[in-house]
Amino acid sequence: MDARPVLIAGGGIGGLAVALGLAQKGIRSILLEKASALGEIGAGIQLGPNAFHAFDYLGVGEAARGMAVYIDQLRLMDALTAEEITHVDLGDAFRSRFRNPYAVVHRGDLHGVFLRACQNHELIELRVSSEVVGFDQDGSSVTARLVNGERVTGRLLIGADGLWSNVRKQVVADGPPRVSGHTTYRSVIPTEQMPEDLRWNAATLWAGPKCHIVHYPLSGWKVFNLVVTYHNDAPEPVAGQPVSDEEVMQGFGHIHPRAREIIRHGKNWRLWVLCDRDPVERWIDGRVALLGDAAHPMLQYFAQGACQAMEDAVCLSHMMGQHDDYATALEAYRTQRFLRTAKVQLMSRAIGEHIYHPAGGHARLRNEIMSAKTSEEWYGDLAWLYGGTGLGSVATGNSSVVPANAGTHTA
Repeated sequence: MDARPVLIAGGGIGGLAVALGLAQKGIRSILLEKASALGEIGAGIQLGPNAFHAFDYLGVGEAARGMAVYIDQLRLMDALTAEEITHVDLGDAFRSRFRNPYAVVHRGDLHGVFLRACQNHELIELRVSSEVVGFDQDGSSVTARLVNGERVTGRLLIGADGLWSNVRKQVVADGPPRVSGHTTYRSVIPTEQMPEDLRWNAATLWAGPKCHIVHYPLSGWKVFNLVVTYHNDAPEPVAGQPVSDEEVMQGFGHIHPRAREIIRHGKNWRLWVLCDRDPVERWIDGRVALLGDAAHPMLQYFAQGACQAMEDAVCLSHMMGQHDDYATALEAYRTQRFLRTAKVQLMSRAIGEHIYHPAGGHARLRNEIMSAKTSEEWYGDLAWLYGGTGLGSVATGNSSVVPANAGTHTA
């Protein structure tokens, strides 16, 4: 067996997850992160049952479950009328159907779960201040070129370096990401500052014309995650820029006062202009493979970016364990993952248009269709997404995909 390390560009959730998956197959890795310290910015993320399947496969299920907040519903509100359109119950019937719960977690907490697991594994080496700017390969090895001129050689290179991936630039060469024109503003507010009648144990979406609001409890109910998005035709990518309260409010003057009042409680807002890319099938170049946002960046509307990166990590490490030949393993990974991630990418755009932001008759049609569905019907609609894993469908009963104890944990 080839004893040389696999190189991983990027120390986000996807990069750490694939390092952990490879280590469980006895494969050594060197993770190369451009920042001077390993950590995550941002606030909350949602975790569908497919995320918990990945946690279990990667051996961090117990730690991840310990810091998650288990919510009761996915709730869709009309931001113009302040009336509920529909909700999806996430209780026993949901867990029975998908063999795992739905939860929310602080992104930094989840990153920390993976980071500690990697730090404690002898087969994983973590290097900071090590931005990968390109690579060279000669058929027998691949060498990552770092921004400081250093070169690191291994048997494979996994580009898990995000939306602006330098590895992708060389593999795909498809230019900058696609700017959606949607600007997202993020804040975290203490629970006592959240209007008392809206402190729901739910991932709540207020959908309005060209705008929406999302909120849910985090960190043991100490805070609420607050994310508001305005389709303002923003022309250029922006990430994490501080912004005034007044600027945030500009896009929400037309919605119901009850919904607008939620935004007034936000402080220390930061903005992101949302970007994604069209699906491409070229994820592999010789000994180099893309993973997560470097392979398939998607808009946030399915809340699946981190989940799909973790599924990638499960699949790639599984295929490396199954196949002695790296080329066969990488192609099996790409084949298994491409159509599923392409579907999430394209449907994330579609639900932004047809569920999150429609106006007038378009919104009335949304309300009519969605309010008619029962939770059981929603489970059927979501089965392709939440019932999947990095290796296929949960319904296969394949114990290598879903451990026997998955879903037996209580919230």
